[in-house]
Amino acid sequence: MRKITIFILMFCMTILSTSAETITRTLKTYRINPNTISISVRDIKTGSIYYSLNDKMPMTPASTLKLLTSSASFDTLGKYYKFATALYKSTNNDLYLKLGADPFLTSGDIENLFKTAKKKNIREPKHVYVDDNIFDKVEWGEGWQWDDDLNPLMPKFSAYNLDGNLLNINLIPQLETPLIEIKPFYPITVMNTVQTVFKTQNRIKVERNNSIAPNIINISGILSKPDTIKIPVNNPKLYFKLRLEEAIKNTKIEYYNPIGYENLPVKNVYRVDVIYHDINDVMKSILKDSNNLAAETIFKLAGHKWKNEQGNIQNSLDMLNSYIEKLDLSDNDIKVVDGSGVSKNNIMSADFMTKFLMKRINEPDFEIFNDFMASPGEGTLKNRMLYFENVLKAKTGTLSDTSAIAGYIKDRKGKIYAFDIMIKDAKTSNADKKNIEEQILRQIYMN
Repeated sequence: MRKITIFILMFCMTILSTSAETITRTLKTYRINPNTISISVRDIKTGSIYYSLNDKMPMTPASTLKLLTSSASFDTLGKYYKFATALYKSTNNDLYLKLGADPFLTSGDIENLFKTAKKKNIREPKHVYVDDNIFDKVEWGEGWQWDDDLNPLMPKFSAYNLDGNLLNINLIPQLETPLIEIKPFYPITVMNTVQTVFKTQNRIKVERNNSIAPNIINISGILSKPDTIKIPVNNPKLYFKLRLEEAIKNTKIEYYNPIGYENLPVKNVYRVDVIYHDINDVMKSILKDSNNLAAETIFKLAGHKWKNEQGNIQNSLDMLNSYIEKLDLSDNDIKVVDGSGVSKNNIMSADFMTKFLMKRINEPDFEIFNDFMASPGEGTLKNRMLYFENVLKAKTGTLSDTSAIAGYIKDRKGKIYAFDIMIKDAKTSNADKKNIEEQILRQIYMN
């Protein structure tokens, strides 16, 4: 019996060794420095380590951080939470628009609130006030890159979230110089040096020098067919104010005073109408599509609810630390500075991530959380790993020199693993980094 036991142990060790060697060979094929990679793979039933490489090494998690921050936010806010933007009327005939920092709020939603007011015979309010007290005035995360301020994936976030905090710039080909339209209106000046060249590919470059003139956009390049460029709004409060004034005008409510900013009174007000968006839709946008605006908003909102005071990053971090303690995890191997993973100041070890993913399985809302994550063929995995259909749930992450992926994978025998792969190497292309990730996951699946 003892000989049989020893044989089984040696056989298992041989399998693990073979798998480890295969993964090692994969890394050598791409000629990548193994010190730039951190990997942790755990059996979810036993918690035992299936494979590890530099798993305690601090790395930049990029958007895989959203697995942790959005999970903590969802736990704090609850699965029935709804983002609410409400219009109130006081007995003094004043209107108050109370903001909920809804990342899905649109200009059409604001107009619908005032259409309801018109239907309720609210036609000539004395004042229109905006209550923006839900958040502080910090609109970007620590360590966000100043030269990424035109990146549509990194808009500012605040109580004034509206239309994704993005501005549409339409380019229309004309002889020689194309026509450029900004819709809806926003006060920026466009320096147009684009040339119309038909029967070629559009090659458009957008630049802004904030140190000289933040409201001047330089657009250059070649345009062959109509195109729309999205850029972040540099002043969300101003953009919101303009859309609010338009909503009042379009609904023919008689109001000619400036928009004011006051907290909603506690007494002598009633709700005219409210716009809701569901937290479950926002979570899917975060974990499937890696929506940074939604991730930052929900993280700050959770800190607001947890502390029961104005939302700010410190309250959010305190909320996150409480959640980590609840899961009985150590935070020694992590540093979190934002909710989206955009900042390079975030630090995490692969060992921590797989331990977190192990703990997450035992939470009562795990099935809901698991459904939020991307499967092959959707979200950030839309064109990746299609051969892992029905066996992979993951969150990807990409920064300038970093690629990462974390989640759960089922091997061909039905065993499920929690995994985290982080690669931080400026010399290796993003395509090669992603190929390495896929080859590693293929080895886990095959074994």
